[in-house]
Amino acid sequence: MAENLLKIGTDNFKTEVLDSDTPVLVDFWAEWCAPCRMISPVIDELSGDYKGKVKFAKVDVDNNTALATDLQILSIPVLILFKNGKEITRITGANPKEYIQKEIDKALA
Repeated sequence: MAENLLKIGTDNFKTEVLDSDTPVLVDFWAEWCAPCRMISPVIDELSGDYKGKVKFAKVDVDNNTALATDLQILSIPVLILFKNGKEITRITGANPKEYIQKEIDKALA
């Protein structure tokens, strides 16, 4: 996992994501998920591109099933951008970097 990515679980989701003063993009993934592995380098790049503007985090859904259920994660990969403790956009599937950037920029505007 890249140095700019936080590892999030049920125990620290509220403090690191919901209570954050900075918007947080959370990548819900699993080790066995090929599309999740495909977008992982993209998430790493974006975490550098948006350093200081957006925090980036990863949640392993296999180890955090209650959190995934609470957030209605029905398929992976799913990226959710939280701002002021609220979900402001949800991106499902392995999308290209440009699409994810556009969605982040639109949500932050």
